[in-house]
Amino acid sequence: MPLSEHEQKMLEEIERRLIEDDPGLAKRASNATLPAHLSRRIRLAALAFVLGFLMMLLILVPNIGVPLVIAGFVIMLVSGLVVYHYLKRLGRDQIQSWKNEGRFTLTGVLARLAERFRGNQPPPKGSTPSDS
Repeated sequence: MPLSEHEQKMLEEIERRLIEDDPGLAKRASNATLPAHLSRRIRLAALAFVLGFLMMLLILVPNIGVPLVIAGFVIMLVSGLVVYHYLKRLGRDQIQSWKNEGRFTLTGVLARLAERFRGNQPPPKGSTPSDS
């Protein structure tokens, strides 16, 4: 259902005020996408899964080993269900495009990590791109 002319003007006024009051928030809101949000949630759930697995390895700790294992199992179960839920919401097309981009390969992950640590540094002086 399209907005009326009056509602459209009100929306434009709200957008203009947001840009004036907090340009950083306005930029983040305009750049936010559902796949980016869901992939962030999937990464957090995967991290929780690993944490739960590490908790399960602490079975030999005296007096608290068994409760740690139970808590670790519950964390792994819940985080696995969360990952499944968000992957299901993403859809096949988005996951397939990520596979084609190399986002799920070990080399793709390592390349992104190296790029993140390097930042936007200029190449060393005297080197050319063909020196590699």
